[in-house]
Amino acid sequence: MRSHYCGELNESLIGEEIEIAGWVNRRRDHGGVIFIDLRDRKGLAQVVFDPDRAAPFAVGEQVRSEYVLAIKGVVRERPEGTINEDMVTGRVEVLVSEVEVLNSAETPPFMIDDDSMGEDIRLRYRYVDLRRPVMQKRIQLRAAVTRQLRSYLDNSEFLDIETPMLTRATPEGARDYLVPSRTHPGEFFALPQSPQLFKQLLMVSGMDRYYQIVRCFRDEDLRADRQPEFTQLDIETSFIDENEIVGMMEEMIRTLFSEVLDTKLDDKFPQISYDEAMQRYGSDRPDLRVSLELIDVADLMSEVDFKVFSGPANDPHGRVAALCVPDGSSMSRKVIDEYTKFVSIYGARGLAYIKVNDVDAGRDGLQSPIVKFLPDETISGILERTGAKSGDLIFFGADKAKIVNEALGALRVKVGEDRGLMSDEWKPLWVVDFPMFDWDEKSDRWNAIHHPFTAPNSDQLEMLESDPGKVYSRAYDMILNGSEIGGGSIRIHKPEIQERVLQVLGIDEKEAQDKFGFLLDALKYGCPPHGGMAFGLDRLVMLMSGSSSIRDVMAFPKTQSANCLLTGAPDQVSDQQLRELNIKLRKVHKSEE
Repeated sequence: MRSHYCGELNESLIGEEIEIAGWVNRRRDHGGVIFIDLRDRKGLAQVVFDPDRAAPFAVGEQVRSEYVLAIKGVVRERPEGTINEDMVTGRVEVLVSEVEVLNSAETPPFMIDDDSMGEDIRLRYRYVDLRRPVMQKRIQLRAAVTRQLRSYLDNSEFLDIETPMLTRATPEGARDYLVPSRTHPGEFFALPQSPQLFKQLLMVSGMDRYYQIVRCFRDEDLRADRQPEFTQLDIETSFIDENEIVGMMEEMIRTLFSEVLDTKLDDKFPQISYDEAMQRYGSDRPDLRVSLELIDVADLMSEVDFKVFSGPANDPHGRVAALCVPDGSSMSRKVIDEYTKFVSIYGARGLAYIKVNDVDAGRDGLQSPIVKFLPDETISGILERTGAKSGDLIFFGADKAKIVNEALGALRVKVGEDRGLMSDEWKPLWVVDFPMFDWDEKSDRWNAIHHPFTAPNSDQLEMLESDPGKVYSRAYDMILNGSEIGGGSIRIHKPEIQERVLQVLGIDEKEAQDKFGFLLDALKYGCPPHGGMAFGLDRLVMLMSGSSSIRDVMAFPKTQSANCLLTGAPDQVSDQQLRELNIKLRKVHKSEE
């Protein structure tokens, strides 16, 4: 039906008869001559209907936007003065000799070149939205990314192996999506949150190097970079340590950016520990495009007669930190109030500040409601430690360390964005040496920071039971411009260590055997040392495309309330289907909705 794509036409084809097909992007009638921009996934081509050719011209008079046409004609050079340098095909056009309307179209719900429509209507008519050039480019970029990743892993002797979609529920992680079994009444499958256990079993099986581009499912609250179903690049390999797998994954990402974006990343990604990341940036996924850092000042505040500072400064779980903003003293009170409201989202009860109008004047050169509470030696210590200069502004956070880190960590990035302090470079890094466990006060138990199959530091095994909070894991996360794009670890390959870790997490022997018995049994049959990594493919493509939401790089995403506006899913099913599954619905009262 076609010999060329519309976006492929160029001057080398002048004089040739070609066939193209696509959608009417725009129709123009210029004094009897009709011009149509025909669109396909590779671009636009201008086609010309000459009134001297009555049959095709008559068709040209009838077509409208989004009609689907097949066109035969001769490529010719555009007349002088009509060349469009903004189009790849802007120096040529096609003089139509034959045209066939393959399908007509109703007026679309929005124009293809309209970028102002709301997301709801875009998702409801996703098949129209995906015709837009920006969406075409994003989906094509996604295909290029997966193609390059497969190529790298295939060339590195990884095996592409599928793992089950119907598996069993586990007690760890987010909520599972459950699938009732018709053949086993009252029992349920679970859709996988990740292929974690199966890929470890593949290492026990001697497959050595595995990868899979796989759909995963998590029934959790959504946000811009989360979906109930998402895609990850899952990787596992045997007889390897963290340095080797970090180097391999780093090379894979460097190759990806070079081949797909023609962009060179650093020859060596920097590495920082989790503790250093939290101390300097307040986040375990720091955005290095912003050079601002958090500065600890608790020791300077421990003796001040101001409990807002001295309280957290003397609390072993507290933190007092400063954030110095260059030329920030020009901020109005309104802007500072907006930042105060912003940090309240993270639990901060306020945002103290000092404007440094004249650093050489000491106390007299400062403007702040809190200066009167601070002795001279504290003020001079703050100015020296933060490196503040005249015209700067210093923000302070004082509270539990978790609140200070989250609030000032987020403020650091927002101030960087607002005040033009963010570079436009790609800034990858590794965060390593994560704590193994995190204490959950609500459930009064330890949780695994990554997952319960992550190996602890081999030098700290004796502390697993005696002091689990001080045990570090052999985990590593790859961060890019403030987003975690991948995470992994060396896994536990010895059954006795796996059992000890599960006990620390409050999973007794009976529950461990019930939920993970197949893994624990497999570890007894000669499991090699192994480790791996999983990359969030949607998030990676989102960053590479410059999008702000993973929904923009998924063909058919869900909304933030986890429903599909296009198909109306989720939806009710018939009583017959429920009976076959041995399910009876209870009536939900309005107070429970």
